[in-house]
Amino acid sequence: MNEMLTWEIILIIIISFVTIHYSFFIIKIYKGLKKLKPCSNKSTLEEFVSVIVPFRNEQKNLENVYYSLINQNYPKDKFEIIFVNDNSTDNSVDLLEKINNHSNVKILSVPEDYSKNAHKKRAIRYGIENSKGEIIVTTDADCFHSQNWLRSILSCFDEKTGFVSGPAEFLEDSTIFHKMQKLEFAGLVITGAGLIGAGNPTICNAANIAYRRKVFFEVGGFLHNMNLSSGDDELLMQKIFQDTNHKIKFAISKDAVVKTKGNNSLNEFYQQRKRWASKGLFYKNKALVFRLILIYLFYLSFLIQPFLGFFNEIFFLTFLFTLSLKFLLEYITIKRGLELLFDKSLLKYFLITEFFHAPYIVIMGLSGAFGNFVWKNRKVSR
Repeated sequence: MNEMLTWEIILIIIISFVTIHYSFFIIKIYKGLKKLKPCSNKSTLEEFVSVIVPFRNEQKNLENVYYSLINQNYPKDKFEIIFVNDNSTDNSVDLLEKINNHSNVKILSVPEDYSKNAHKKRAIRYGIENSKGEIIVTTDADCFHSQNWLRSILSCFDEKTGFVSGPAEFLEDSTIFHKMQKLEFAGLVITGAGLIGAGNPTICNAANIAYRRKVFFEVGGFLHNMNLSSGDDELLMQKIFQDTNHKIKFAISKDAVVKTKGNNSLNEFYQQRKRWASKGLFYKNKALVFRLILIYLFYLSFLIQPFLGFFNEIFFLTFLFTLSLKFLLEYITIKRGLELLFDKSLLKYFLITEFFHAPYIVIMGLSGAFGNFVWKNRKVSR
């Protein structure tokens, strides 16, 4: 009995510790969101800009992204668009070559023996090596951009800025599954924005980022993680933050939002999120990795506490308390982020999404750390 009581106390202490840690984490994001200010440099940059679009088997999407990029409200002589084919097996390249009639658009294909296992990162690096821009902007081939997107992202650059992260969101769909995806994805973007505002850049999305070419090469580009299929976004941002004195900014503007398609099936969603989760253990900052493990343990506690409650009712009480605290803190933070960037009506799906949140994090975290996944019709080893 005394031994059992000791273990109960230890578990309550652990649950309390990870709950306090998570609470401070969410509060930091909320405060970071309040610190973000719209970028004010609306003039055309002196530097030339290269927009790089890696693609693989995107025949259905390339025409849309092509026209959304060539119609940008930015001087045509100040930027180029580079589409980089990463071993497509459909008619993507033929389609691009057929519709392209702009001199500032290049269509490249990555040589087959060029960094074979790097996948998307090899396409981006090849594009950078064949570009002339002093500012590199990357986006994805399944994205849609407003006419002021490029100007909005570039307005964040000054001489001290090395990296800019921009917002992304899923396109509207009438199904509950897509609405939940859209809210969950918005939550990730809001988290990344808040952490940048708080001075702790952690996550971003390669569908909407920009950085200085010289800074990319200063930190070694993707050289230290070419073995990973992902990481062309946040691993680079973290390295710039840790190894240079350049500023990291978030483009807090609805004009800066890029839209992309959500996943049509649970398997697509699972494979995408598993790929995203696979980067966490490779963060250079081990203190950050430790904090992520604490956050993971917080989510894991939601699956454990109800079970423990059958042995001691106090765990039902701790479960209700931590769940209520999580709900409150996340609600006010998501609400703030949606007001800044997205559609606030998504809040109506908050409760149902919250119900699946903890199991989803636990499953994806474990799968990303130890499992392989399928990406762009490729089986990728973890």
